Amino acid sequence: MFQVTPLRRLAVAASAACAAVVASSTTGPVTAYAAGTAGAATSVAAVAVAGVTSLASLVPPPVREEDRVSGDHLTVTVRHAGGRANGTFELYCHPGGGSHPDAGSACRAVDRNTRWGRDAFAPAPAGGICTMRYGGPATAHVTGRWAGRPVDATYDRSNGCQIERWDRLVPLLPDLRPAAR
Repeated sequence: MFQVTPLRRLAVAASAACAAVVASSTTGPVTAYAAGTAGAATSVAAVAVAGVTSLASLVPPPVREEDRVSGDHLTVTVRHAGGRANGTFELYCHPGGGSHPDAGSACRAVDRNTRWGRDAFAPAPAGGICTMRYGGPATAHVTGRWAGRPVDATYDRSNGCQIERWDRLVPLLPDLRPAAR
């Protein structure tokens, strides 16, 4: 809770006594002083209670559940990639962990693509010129929180721009590039 140092307590008590004296000064300074000293303890107590009550309104609100989760968390769902690449994987970064097959490298891949003011999971720019390459039927859906922001991104390999966007996040997403010969 709130802890008040002894010096602050003294200052609050003195201020409260002065306020009580000034507030009761309707009949003149001598009467006000006498009334102030007689009821100073009562006034100080009343002001102290009022101060604690007003301080209670300054207590911050409780922390929301989504703000309690430390680190970054992503859920990656991959379909039609073939073999063991298909499935839903949990990834925790900072510290790393989860059910992702290569959590450490996946976290580094997303970190590498994270820039201030730029969404690492942003879609390919609309109206961009993309090669007419087809990278296969694989799709991915990434949800969760990264760098304190919500993530809800979909990926496919329908053209050159989408393939490049997918490959930028390998190994978060499975590596579907053709093997070098």
